[in-house]
Amino acid sequence: MHVGDITELIDAGNAGGGVDNAALFGAAYDELKKLARARLARSGPMTLLDSTALVNEIWLRLSGKQTLQVDTRRRFFAYAAQVMRAVIVDQLRERHAERRGGGARNVTLDTALGDGITGDDEALQVHEALESLAQLEPRLAQVVEMRYFGGMTELEIGEALGLTDRTVRRDWEKARLLLASMLA
Repeated sequence: MHVGDITELIDAGNAGGGVDNAALFGAAYDELKKLARARLARSGPMTLLDSTALVNEIWLRLSGKQTLQVDTRRRFFAYAAQVMRAVIVDQLRERHAERRGGGARNVTLDTALGDGITGDDEALQVHEALESLAQLEPRLAQVVEMRYFGGMTELEIGEALGLTDRTVRRDWEKARLLLASMLA
């Protein structure tokens, strides 16, 4: 299936009361796998999941819902990035709990798109700081989530949130500064 199929499924679902998750997941599988592969490649050995396992975890979380309410292709992938973040964080929490200690270290949010998460502790600390940021500035938290965990570009984030790429860039810089102070 190609990009048009995903858009057609979403448009048809929105006209009829909700998108069929199984059909949408099938149409988006290859793109989700690419997104997962890119996320995991940037992450290094921090997770035991491979791209197939991560995409399957996304499916398991989506399959619990009869229909999904998304109005655009980009919003679907933003939602998938959110689910991907939750899967990665859940796995890291389990691993971290097994370690029993491990010495905390200071981390900073790497602003270069593509550098991604470098370790268990950093990912968990960013996740906790992101939850705090979401309480203060929900849109900033969405931008960070889509960029840091989902690997989306500023243009893709702008399309998903209905913002210009310039606004996304400003939001990213503001969020980066706020998160850096939270992580310090």
